[in-house]
Amino acid sequence: MIHESGEHILYRILLKFLTVTAALLVAGGPAAYSQNTKAQEARRDKLQQEIAIIDSQLKANASKSASALSKLNLLKKKVASRKELLDESNRQIAGYDAVIAQKEKEIKSAQARLDTLSDYYVRLVKGAYKNRNAKIWYMYILAADNVGQAFRRYGYLRDLSSQMRTQANKIQEAKAELEIQKEDLEELKKEAETVRAERQKEMEKIQAEENDSQALVNQLNKNKKKYQAELTRKQREVEALNREIDRIIREAVGGGKTSKSSQTRKPVDYKLAKEFESNKGKRPWPAEGPVVLLNGPASPEVYTQVKLPFNNGINVALKEGTAVKAVFDGVVKQIVVMPGYNKCVLVQHGNYFSFYCKLGTVSVKAGDKVKTSQTIGTVDTIAGETQLHFQIWSGRDPQNPEIWLRP
Repeated sequence: MIHESGEHILYRILLKFLTVTAALLVAGGPAAYSQNTKAQEARRDKLQQEIAIIDSQLKANASKSASALSKLNLLKKKVASRKELLDESNRQIAGYDAVIAQKEKEIKSAQARLDTLSDYYVRLVKGAYKNRNAKIWYMYILAADNVGQAFRRYGYLRDLSSQMRTQANKIQEAKAELEIQKEDLEELKKEAETVRAERQKEMEKIQAEENDSQALVNQLNKNKKKYQAELTRKQREVEALNREIDRIIREAVGGGKTSKSSQTRKPVDYKLAKEFESNKGKRPWPAEGPVVLLNGPASPEVYTQVKLPFNNGINVALKEGTAVKAVFDGVVKQIVVMPGYNKCVLVQHGNYFSFYCKLGTVSVKAGDKVKTSQTIGTVDTIAGETQLHFQIWSGRDPQNPEIWLRP
């Protein structure tokens, strides 16, 4: 028997289904996942760029028969960057696995809802078919309590066929959308497999590079006399640079013996120094590249009995000809040339100082005022190494540059 409320029941079921389907299409979609992986992709790209820079330096090092100690240092940094890249791949794979699991769960749930709605719709069509006899329709209309009800029943029966066709189309559309979701799922699985393959390659490269490092260590052990002499030369260069920097700072802020230079010393700009200090951890890098020599005690991996002076700065590997920029407003205090470091630009920021060494060209002169991110020169290639040596001092106290720069 046909009931007048059947139309309203059909509407409610279809409305609920379409609402759920729409929610499924929005939740966990490719756009949402893309936003989550954007930062990961940026980090992967940066690590790959760092590895490419180190690769170019290793090739230059080999072509110029440069120091095996320098090559070992570059290889160690390359392995470290490669391991970071591997960690990013692991995080990316974990993200894919989580999205795939959620997508499979949503598709299964949507399929169950679609099956239920389709089953109900089939039964509805069958019911209409069984009651297709015209006499039954007429009796349904004539059994109305009044004329108004009769007209409403007539209108309902007239539109029922059209409504059923419309709802059938909507179900087909929902099925098509579900197929799209399944295709998206397959695409996610393919992407995950690609990342897994890349991770395997990275693991193989790490193993090969660690083998190269060990081979270099063995080479160094066989040629101790040669490389110990190289370390001694490097030690003298570092000590000479440290003495020169200390001399310049002492003249700029005091702390040394009274001299003619100290009598004509300009007052320290403490306002500028305060601004420099307030921007700790926010300063732009002088140039973008991997840090291949960290701040702190520098102990050779092979000849542990030879101790180099404390490294007051960091070394940043760069592409040949890379521009080097000031990290903050200041005044160029002095430009000096040092063995092993070539040209060095020393910039004063009140009672803070930044030092840019291993430059090939310099585009400023002593006394010039410089602005943040202003180019002060370009990096030089020394013995196969294209690296910026960078330091920051607070008065006569050397700082770890990385804590002053942006992460």
